[in-house]
Amino acid sequence: MSVAIASQQIAESLPHVTAPLLYMVPMADRPRSYMYEPPPGVPELNATYEGRDTIIRNMRPIAPKLSLETEGFRLLHHRSDFKDFYDEDEVRNKHYAEVEKLVRDTTGARHVVVFDHTIRRRSEGQRRPVPRIHNDYTVKSGPQRVRDLLGDEAETLLTRRFSIVNVWRPIRGPLEDSPLALCDARSIAFEDFAATDLLYKDRTGEIYYVRHNPAQRWFYAPRMTRDEALIFRCYDSEQDGRARFVPHAAFEDPTAPRNPLPRESIELRLLVFY
Repeated sequence: MSVAIASQQIAESLPHVTAPLLYMVPMADRPRSYMYEPPPGVPELNATYEGRDTIIRNMRPIAPKLSLETEGFRLLHHRSDFKDFYDEDEVRNKHYAEVEKLVRDTTGARHVVVFDHTIRRRSEGQRRPVPRIHNDYTVKSGPQRVRDLLGDEAETLLTRRFSIVNVWRPIRGPLEDSPLALCDARSIAFEDFAATDLLYKDRTGEIYYVRHNPAQRWFYAPRMTRDEALIFRCYDSEQDGRARFVPHAAFEDPTAPRNPLPRESIELRLLVFY
């Protein structure tokens, strides 16, 4: 029996929930999304999404076997000494350093740098969980992010392997509202990705939205605590079969209590140089 078949059989035996995930409907035009108020009569997003009932497996029984190189994600125990995730200056001055160390220790990278973070809360006026399946970077925008951030150093750094990873954790838990679903990088075909323009006033970025494919395999970690973190890969420059992209999305867990504690989470994005 091949390793791939054995791995799939193990995954199929895991506890799971079935919940709708929001996929992009195939379209003839190139998808684009305005990141500011669009011109009059122009929709903010020209793509259409549809919910597809999807099996989302509990990764906890296989967490020790998961790999950034294979599935593209890991569930880690990481007790943060940080207290106030809503103090922006303190997050940058203290939490960035402990997450950089976590990623260095996890990946064996030579150089790691956090370049931004986002706090999401299910409340009015806040950045909310994102239910549309997406991947933050593309073949084009991954290297461009390095150029945007690192200037004169970029071209030298881009001559060797690098990744962009996301470290995601609840601010409070156990998290039952809008947990994060992650797609096994081995199960997604490149044709499932739809490169999408993000239109800013001064530049155009690019992300992947995702089309439905029944071969995709999805996972989550139920009831995550503040002392746990998901680390997953949004981009890798190598094209040798290792995980490069991990689509992800928030979803509604059908086993959650009727009135769960509203989700509050923080995610940090890092450049990782090997």
